[in-house]
Amino acid sequence: MIAIGSDHGGYDLKQSVMEWLDEQKIQYKDFGTFDRNSVDYADIAEPVANAVASGEYEKGILICGTGIGISISANKVKGIRAACCSDCYSAEMTRRHNDANILCFGGRVVGPGLAQKMVELFLKTEFEGGRHARRIAKIADIESRQK
Repeated sequence: MIAIGSDHGGYDLKQSVMEWLDEQKIQYKDFGTFDRNSVDYADIAEPVANAVASGEYEKGILICGTGIGISISANKVKGIRAACCSDCYSAEMTRRHNDANILCFGGRVVGPGLAQKMVELFLKTEFEGGRHARRIAKIADIESRQK
């Protein structure tokens, strides 16, 4: 199951992504926002990131105006590797090499077709492991040393 959320800047694109997820019969939970009224991206990023970090949800999708603020916020949660992407290659490689567990993008940066393709690649691409697992372990080690 996928956790999804957006601030007001990503609301319309989130609606489009959820329509695509419905068409693909991919289950998700919408963590908000539920309209176009202004909301702080950190207030959406944190519950989505916590839901993914806890293992309750396999992966997450977060959308704000640029994808940047919401990805920075999500990455403050231990165990989260949120990647802000604006192209298909990055969306695929962040899974393959970085084992990213949340895909972030901007509602004012990418259109619905590109967003849907990035989500498709992100959800279907497996982590390669190998030398990349060693690098992910180093990220976890950095997290463990933070106070």
